[in-house]
Amino acid sequence: MLKEHFFKGAFNFLGLPEENTDYDSAKAVILPVPYDGTTSYRSGTRDGPAAIIAASRNVELFDIELGCEPLNEGIFTLPEVEPDMQGPEGTIKRVEEISANIIEDGKLPVMLGGEHSLTLGPIRALAAKYGSDFSVLQLDAHADLRDEYENTEFSHASVMRRVIKHASITQVGIRNISSGEIDFIKEVNHKNIFWAHEMRRSDSWIEKAVSSLKKKVYLTIDLDAFDPSVMPAVGTPEPGGMDWYTTLDLIDRVIREKELIGLDIVELCPIPGNVASDFFAAKLLFKILGKYFTRKG
Repeated sequence: MLKEHFFKGAFNFLGLPEENTDYDSAKAVILPVPYDGTTSYRSGTRDGPAAIIAASRNVELFDIELGCEPLNEGIFTLPEVEPDMQGPEGTIKRVEEISANIIEDGKLPVMLGGEHSLTLGPIRALAAKYGSDFSVLQLDAHADLRDEYENTEFSHASVMRRVIKHASITQVGIRNISSGEIDFIKEVNHKNIFWAHEMRRSDSWIEKAVSSLKKKVYLTIDLDAFDPSVMPAVGTPEPGGMDWYTTLDLIDRVIREKELIGLDIVELCPIPGNVASDFFAAKLLFKILGKYFTRKG
């Protein structure tokens, strides 16, 4: 076959040439998981990982802020995980097993969902390695602290109730919660919640949020953390959300002052004909990994 007649970038994150995406030399491994079996409002987040990867091929590799091309090498994209259609627990287990292999190989696990229930997979894998000696920083509109939802404790609405058994959690951008979750928060004396209606008054919450974290941090980003005016393509949009630059300021502080041990971006629900949200998610991951690859200290 005449190679010069084919698109040079493979279907991976950023569309990098295959020679720049060797697994052995990769610092970060992208794990796409197209699953949305427990979604309760808009379905379609199963299409999120592919949409992010497709949009990422249009992201310029030069980062103006960093003054370099930080991600030309060092990223490997795995094939999509095949969901277990018997229920969320089986799919979460698959994600856990794959994440454990990535971690064992000394790579940064980067999961693209799919729904938020999937976050439990990499958290369990990290807990097997670090015990409870790490924090989870959750950016989200919802607390996800229900004990169960729609007859499953592995729902997207219950994921942090499961996660809190493995690690301390700090929740940012929360603006929709049930009375049962409020009761649980009081019961366990959970104080590291940064409510969206209070965050808008000043940026002093950033220092408090970063200080609440242990040295090792897993970052989980439900895209409905952002305001629907900038991120409408989510399963459960909620007004009053976060913005681009403030969020990046928070993440920059975390990467510079803590040790990022994994991350995920979940709950993109693509809107046909509107690629802005897809590109937003792809550029967000580009910025995060760029900061991670070039971090000092």
